[in-house]
Amino acid sequence: MQIALSNPITAERFLNIRNRTEQICQSLQSEDVSVQPIDFVSPPKWHLAHTTWFFEEFVLTKSKPDYKVYNTDFAYYFNSYYNNVGERVIRANRGLMTRPTLEEVLSYRAHVNENMAQFLEGEVAKQVCDVIEIGLQHEQQHQELLIYDIKYILGHQVSFPTLDFEVKLHPENQSQRFIKIDEGVYNIGHKEDCFCWDNELGNHKVYLHEFEISNRLVTNSEFIEFIETGGYDDFNLWHADGWDWIKNNAISVPMYWHKVNNKWMQYTLNGFKEIEARLPVSHISFYEAFAYSQWKGMRLPTEFEWEIASQYLDYGQLWEWTNSAYLPYPNYTKAEGAIGEYNGKFMVNTMVMRGASVASPTGHCRPTYRNFFAPDNRWQFSGIRLAK
Repeated sequence: MQIALSNPITAERFLNIRNRTEQICQSLQSEDVSVQPIDFVSPPKWHLAHTTWFFEEFVLTKSKPDYKVYNTDFAYYFNSYYNNVGERVIRANRGLMTRPTLEEVLSYRAHVNENMAQFLEGEVAKQVCDVIEIGLQHEQQHQELLIYDIKYILGHQVSFPTLDFEVKLHPENQSQRFIKIDEGVYNIGHKEDCFCWDNELGNHKVYLHEFEISNRLVTNSEFIEFIETGGYDDFNLWHADGWDWIKNNAISVPMYWHKVNNKWMQYTLNGFKEIEARLPVSHISFYEAFAYSQWKGMRLPTEFEWEIASQYLDYGQLWEWTNSAYLPYPNYTKAEGAIGEYNGKFMVNTMVMRGASVASPTGHCRPTYRNFFAPDNRWQFSGIRLAK
């Protein structure tokens, strides 16, 4: 990771970020926090505990001499995928843990917050500050994942509950036009003096042919036309894997869409509403984004095209699928130990997404940020930008 201390790690900043995680959960009921309706969704209670365990495991137990571990079993309960740290509960079984209770998890957060705040009042070595910064960035990533998971939990209930924490898309009101990017050799990768993940490093040159990219995202009304003209029924538009996926899972509309009394409806965190034509279509898999681009006689941009074009784009509404597999940049090296497991071991069978979303915390929107998801994932806040 590249760490810059342009945002000093004070106790105030630490607690502000930590408090936002709890604010996202404030309108949940106790019955909501342990639910895991599908294996890729984690219960909100687990997010609250896992992000706390990160600071206990990687900072307090290593660097605060008088620190007393809150509960020795929690490392097993709330480790996610760090094999270097030890055994853990299988991901699909996180929803079986009704214990520890939410009250106990919140007590755990308070315990770690208090010890971290005390620790940050003293002199902290640069190497430890780097780990804390990673932990804060990690917590902010989980804040976004927490919103995805809460929406999946509530959006698959018959009552379609609402959440007080507003996450709102805005209409794509611009007339569509295509921005021309000239052929040439361009620099790719993180160059600024601020935090980035290791997968953004390895600044290198890429040759791009001339291309054009849309100034806005695909809208709901445009995607409805794709549906109503048989886009989900034409195998010519789909990857073989994508065709198998929609047929095996009976996929015929974006996630959270329903047709009720001949009206297109959509679950949002703020209620079950009629679909707004000009809002960007969201919760789209890579397979669906690709098929739509084929139907339009266009394509998805590569991640390199997206990065170079980003200076001309308005982005941040939805993560945007690219046609690039998630692979290491030249000279990529993994960090030693558990921290090195953060990105590198996922560089297979996933596609890169660029930009950010309305669920992203402040500061998680930069042109070089490389998000990545499996091509069938669509519970994340994802959308489509066309290229040609």
